[in-house]
Parts: sequence; C-alpha cells; structure tokens
Amino acid sequence: MVVASALVVAGRAVFYRDVVPELVRAWGTDDNYSHGYLIPPIAAYLAWERRRKFMEAPEGSSLFGLVVVLGSLLVLALGVLGIELFLTRVSLVGLLGGTVLFLFGWARLRVMVFPLAFLVLMIPLPQIVFNQIAFPLQLIASQFGEAVIRAADIPVLREGNVLVLANMSLEVAEACSGIRSLISLLTLAIVFGYIGDTRNWARVLIALSAIPVAVITNGARVAGTGIGAHYYGAAAAEGFFHEFSGWLVFVAAFALMLLLHRLLLLVAPDRRTPPPSAPAIVTAG
Repeated sequence: MVVASALVVAGRAVFYRDVVPELVRAWGTDDNYSHGYLIPPIAAYLAWERRRKFMEAPEGSSLFGLVVVLGSLLVLALGVLGIELFLTRVSLVGLLGGTVLFLFGWARLRVMVFPLAFLVLMIPLPQIVFNQIAFPLQLIASQFGEAVIRAADIPVLREGNVLVLANMSLEVAEACSGIRSLISLLTLAIVFGYIGDTRNWARVLIALSAIPVAVITNGARVAGTGIGAHYYGAAAAEGFFHEFSGWLVFVAAFALMLLLHRLLLLVAPDRRTPPPSAPAIVTAG
C-alpha cells in the first residue's frame, strides 16, 4: 500500500507538473475564477472534517480505481494533444478520486465524494460553454435594467445588450453579465448550505437559489447604473463607483440568500439531533 501510494503521488507530480501551475495562473489572470485560490483549502478542510468517518468506513482497495486513474491519464493525454485545458484540469480531479478508490475502496470514497466534487469549482469552464452562459445573462441583465429604468420614468431604448439613454449609451458587456458573481455566489452557497443545514435537499435548494439571486441582483446593478448615469453622467457608470457597486451587489446577494435560508427554516425547520447532555452530578449530603 505504501509503495502504491508513493507511485501514485510521484506519477501525479510528473504528469501534472504543467497543469497545476497553469491552473493557478488562470486564477490570477481571470477575474471570473479568482475564487479558485480558496477552493483547495476549503476542500482540504471538508476532507479533514470527515476524517473520522473516513477511518471508520470499511477499508478495501478496488482495482476499478486503477481503471479510473488510467482513464484520467487518458483524458489528460487527450487534453494535451487537443490543447484543451478543461480536460487536463478535470482529469486531475478524476485522478484524485481514482486514487482514493484504488487505495481505500468504495466505502471510503463515498465519504470523500463531496470534497472531491467541490474541487470542480476551481476549474474554469471551456470558453464555448462560458460564452453560451454569459451572453444570455447579458440579455437578461439588460432587459431587467430596461424594465426598472422605465419604471423610474426615465426614457431608455434597448438594442440587444445596449441601453440607450438620453445622455449616453450603456453596454452590458460580458464582465457585467453577472457570471462572475454567479460563479462566486454559487461556490459560497454550496459552502454555506453545507455548514448551515444538515438536510441534503435543503443544501441543494440553497445552492440553486444562488442562480436567481445572482441574476436579480446583477439586473438591479445594471438598472442602478443606468439611473445613476441618467442623473450624474458617465462618472456613475465607470471607475470607483462601478467597481464599488459590484462589491455592494455581491454583499446584497449573499444577504438575500441568507434571508431565503431563514425563510426555509421557518417553513421547514431543520430538526437536528441535539447533542447528548452532560451527565448530571449528584452530590450527597
């Protein structure tokens, strides 16, 4: 077992010597995935938290894990040959899962499924998939902004993802589509759901709530930017105020998600098993 573990670790270091540095570099250069730095430490914490269950689960190596490892290496090779970074990075998660299965068996792998799956959030989406998500979000944000701006009795004309005001035009660019806050908020929702609730269905619901919350709050940001631009000009749509509104909207989105969780607890309370009480101390005399 020790020899097999050493071989797996050595093989991972050799085969992924370029993949991991490139992945870390992507976190630093792509603002949409700057949260990637936090994913491995959080996954490591989740795995450490499950260490007792892991040790209590029956141990037994599985040869199928070796098949998963070899399959992951094949995916790595295909990704390298096809210059497809997504495949090379996903294969790393597959390799880790296959390693656990090969060395420790199915029971212990099941204990570690969530921390391993959580690592997928650190991998940037393929550009073609990213664009398929970002552009509809741009249109939704611009439509939402147009509706709110009109409701504020401000004349506006929308042409695709461009809002034409009386004094200027606002383009809801890819960076303003909300996909950045959606990815970050989804990651935060998964962690929050795991910590804040014990029911799997509630955790899934909390994670899914991040999608409409991110869309609504980003649409509100676009609308606020349009209203501000109408009254104060271009200064309200660029520079410090634009960046600050992004942070403010993210905080508002997280607060809204907390509110939704509180409402969920009111409708369907989380009946946790109370911890055993300390034995009573009886004094004689």
